[in-house]
Amino acid sequence: MNIETERKFLVKDSSFKAQAVKSYRIRQGYIAHDGGNTVRVRIRDKQGFLTIKGPSLDGMSRQEWEREIPLADALELLPLCKGSAIDKIRYIVPEEGGERYFEVDEFLGDNAGLVMAEIELRTAQETFSKPSWLGDEVTGDRRYYNSYLVVRPYKSWV
Repeated sequence: MNIETERKFLVKDSSFKAQAVKSYRIRQGYIAHDGGNTVRVRIRDKQGFLTIKGPSLDGMSRQEWEREIPLADALELLPLCKGSAIDKIRYIVPEEGGERYFEVDEFLGDNAGLVMAEIELRTAQETFSKPSWLGDEVTGDRRYYNSYLVVRPYKSWV
């Protein structure tokens, strides 16, 4: 099991799209969410994934276990999920002058209007280049967790 360390930001404008090297559609839901632990099923284009995450260690790091599963299994598991499914387009945007990538999620459906960027880091103290389209940091703000957005969609609290 690995430790995932990431920072999350709101996105100010759509200029990131011109820098994206690829994009794909994601649908996901949460089978379980309890005490910071989550079990997620995800469909990314035509691939299925099952992910288990532990509670946040420091607001930006948590244990994560993920495995690819057959698409048919992911489709079968999605109806078992609590709340509404997350539907989004993910853009992969290279960090300027760096070796990492921002994952920028443009939410659809009940969460339309929300655009967030994440960057995965090796350590919580690691620095990175912040592009002009990056807005306020929301790392650790539970309202922006996907597991929260399935229960309280963005449109219900903005």
